Amino acid sequence: MDSPPTNPPHLVVCPSAGIGHLTPFLRLASMLAAASTSFDSCRITLVIIRPTLSSAEANQINTFLCTHPHVNTSEFQTLPCEHSSDGPNTNDPFLLQYDAISRSAHLLVHHLSTLSPPPSAVFSDLMFASGINKPLTDLGILNYTIITSSARFFSFMATLPYQRGKRGDIVEIPGLSPILGDDIPPIFSNPDHIFTRLIETNCKHLHEAKGIVINTFDFFEPESISALQNGKVLASLPPIFPIGPLIPFGSKIGSNKISWLNNQPSKSVLFVSFGSRTAMSKDQIKELAEGLDRSEMRFLWVIKTTVVDKEDKEELRDLLGEAFLDNTKERGLVVKDWVNQEEVLAHSAIGGFLTHCGWNSVMEAAQRGVPLLAWPLHGDQRVNAGLVEKAGLGIWERSWGWGGDKLVKGGVIAKKIKEMMTTENPRNSAGKVGEEATKAWEIDGSSRKSFETLIEKSRRKMNG
Repeated sequence: MDSPPTNPPHLVVCPSAGIGHLTPFLRLASMLAAASTSFDSCRITLVIIRPTLSSAEANQINTFLCTHPHVNTSEFQTLPCEHSSDGPNTNDPFLLQYDAISRSAHLLVHHLSTLSPPPSAVFSDLMFASGINKPLTDLGILNYTIITSSARFFSFMATLPYQRGKRGDIVEIPGLSPILGDDIPPIFSNPDHIFTRLIETNCKHLHEAKGIVINTFDFFEPESISALQNGKVLASLPPIFPIGPLIPFGSKIGSNKISWLNNQPSKSVLFVSFGSRTAMSKDQIKELAEGLDRSEMRFLWVIKTTVVDKEDKEELRDLLGEAFLDNTKERGLVVKDWVNQEEVLAHSAIGGFLTHCGWNSVMEAAQRGVPLLAWPLHGDQRVNAGLVEKAGLGIWERSWGWGGDKLVKGGVIAKKIKEMMTTENPRNSAGKVGEEATKAWEIDGSSRKSFETLIEKSRRKMNG
């Protein structure tokens, strides 16, 4: 008599808002799809959160789906954003969307329950944790919370509900070296800020997840990973799975950028980009332009003047002036449209990266061994910059402060650019980081073993 048929494993990936959260989830979905040969007819579903806020998100989703035709999609509409006047940053469109996503989490549980076949495992953003972790566990569905920040900053967030009244010049985290108070985003000093409330609320439900997946690797964050895995940071946390750097899924950027890079000498170009939601002031942009000009280095500069890229209408010549563009036209390329950062960093012409130190950017640079000049502007970026410096991936000038705190002058910027691009130590030590990032994904590498453990748990779930 034939054995009864079994349902194929169904792995569901649920990102949050913003390209910074979307990109690691798309990479994870791609990695799960590539590993699906371990299963019989494994099904991968990407939940697309609507509405999307930026053109970059729409572009990334479209590119991903074109290159992954066998990944299924399911659209989920969040509750409307609720504008508020109770704090200094509550009209930020991304913070409002995070809030809408978190308030919609209970609806996502129902949405997931209607998928066919039923999910065997769900990989979801932290912003969903309070609404889905326990219900999915009650339904017998494995649920893994994906952390898009560093392990060190995650350790701070996980203990945030217990930090009340203890924040000052330093922030003590069990099992870890302290974090300087100046490196913690100022919004966390306000317990009523919308983002502080979101992080505290969702982190209180981390213990209900099956595991926590972090885009990092052992060499880069040995202290934080060890403290998390050994229960020193917070004993109630579920198992920790470091699986970084997440593997890119191989999309292509516009040919004009690659064509321009193809004509530049090896490791001669400084890539300048401050992420998908960082908008510099016009005065600071002009000082940065002066710094690039005075450095005499080749550069590819992605400029962003608005938080939401769809609203960016200003022409480059109006923003930078004729003199800068004329002076640098033989050695520089300035663009305002979205670029595929991972492919730029992989190009042989790139010799350095001036960055805000968003965590995706840090891991992408680590993967390629590209040295960083860290200029953290907000969020977790000063903590990330400290990790960059400690791991040997780059240099950080602390005196530049948080973004907008002060106007960093062009001459100072030029000096740091030259230091990073022309001295051997940042390049050599960054190359070592790149080698270790590669080892993490080799056979018996730490990240590969963590990822294979996740796959095996899903297989056992279906066979159990």
